[in-house]
Amino acid sequence: MTAVAGSRALVLGGGGVTGVAWETGLLLGLERAGIRLREADLIVGTSAGSVVAAQVGGPTALAELYAAQVDGWGGELASRLRIGGILRLVVAMRFTRDERAALAKVGRGALRATTPAEATRREVIEARLPVHEWPERALKIPAIDAATGELRVFDRTSGVSLVDAVGASCAVPMVWPPVTIGSARYFDGGIRSAANVDLAAGCDRVVVIAPQTQALRAGSSPQEQLDALAPRASALVSPDAEARALLGRNSLDPAFRAASARAGLAQAERVAEVVRAAWG
Repeated sequence: MTAVAGSRALVLGGGGVTGVAWETGLLLGLERAGIRLREADLIVGTSAGSVVAAQVGGPTALAELYAAQVDGWGGELASRLRIGGILRLVVAMRFTRDERAALAKVGRGALRATTPAEATRREVIEARLPVHEWPERALKIPAIDAATGELRVFDRTSGVSLVDAVGASCAVPMVWPPVTIGSARYFDGGIRSAANVDLAAGCDRVVVIAPQTQALRAGSSPQEQLDALAPRASALVSPDAEARALLGRNSLDPAFRAASARAGLAQAERVAEVVRAAWG
């Protein structure tokens, strides 16, 4: 997308299964308040946010997507990123000067890890997406080349299926297998940045919805990237204290999905005016 004056971007960050649910509930609540974020000129979706971005970029009603979260749509696999994996991520990302080299270190760990089969994981991603075709509106989905650490941003012109793009962006290293696309394998774009807000560069108005706001590298948090972007108007929404209490401690546990969706729906009322002012 080439940004034009007056363009608006919706940026959806990573946050696991509960993040998908919370974002979906929040978007529905904001829509009920008259704030239709899915009408953005550009949607950027990272990791869990790529699932929501692919869903809201298509024709499925938000009420239907929300109901699916509450009812437990899709055969989700419960998992967690264990302490050893967390330490590997922190050491690689915080103590390697060059970002690409740091991501390549993470990629090597992801390629060596014992995980479920790619085909098994792909079935989960397929079940998450009611529509498997790229939407007409501009949609960017970042993932990382596991061998080189290079950022790859997929869109409808990339020649990559939507399911594979979302699967790649959601491939949490040491938890899920990197996704094979062509001759390369890709892992979670959220390791570079929880929301990759910088991919919305050039848009006048930017609303960021980020279940997780921590940064593995200086300057890569959603707020830091939003500050650097300096759009004409912006808002960053993350789970508040009331929502966090319902999301649970493990974002990869689908047992908390329904509660997370309801938490997002409830929080929408508390942030509606801030988002409305940014959206215009």
